[in-house]
Amino acid sequence: MVGKHGVAVVGGALLLLLAPSARGEDGPRFPQPKMEQLSPEQQAVAADVLKQSSAGLGGPYGMLIKSPELLKRYLLMTEYLRQKTSLPRHLNEMAILLEARIWDAQYEWWAHEPLARKAGLSDAIINDIRNARRPASMQQDEAIVYDVVTELLNKRQLSDETFAEARQILGEQQIVDLVAVTGFYVMVSAVIIAGRVAIPNGGPAPMPVLVK
Repeated sequence: MVGKHGVAVVGGALLLLLAPSARGEDGPRFPQPKMEQLSPEQQAVAADVLKQSSAGLGGPYGMLIKSPELLKRYLLMTEYLRQKTSLPRHLNEMAILLEARIWDAQYEWWAHEPLARKAGLSDAIINDIRNARRPASMQQDEAIVYDVVTELLNKRQLSDETFAEARQILGEQQIVDLVAVTGFYVMVSAVIIAGRVAIPNGGPAPMPVLVK
């Protein structure tokens, strides 16, 4: 079970194994498209992707562009949850890393670890999350982010005790934005895993795989 001294993933008998490569060893199911291969509607949203994405039309976009209206709305959500959220940047990125860890979403971790570090999340916290450990040293706001995200994703609930503490430490808007970014990146992880989105250039998986 996950509690205030638990780990980021349910279970006491988890085995951590290093993955030989990123999930996607059989190749992506939606290879990165070229602009000339896209319909006019897809090209229009692809132009918006290129304004935001350092990966171009790679990563999850190769799959999402098959549903251009969905991708338009996805971009609006990512703009808010990445750039306009009320959560401090390092807490927002910590929540994304926790979700990526729990879901074994290797590409997502690969993309967000440097962003978390740039935002000021400590190497110690990043490394503990990577290895499915509750970080030994966290500030009060980091600890409540850990508790909210892991309770939601592992227990499928949020206790009254944790909610009350989150309201006191973060305030109501930040709680809402924290829950939203956690849930949204579950969807991102589902796309990454379903689409077999691999680490670019055949790079190794950045996290041990959690075998449940």
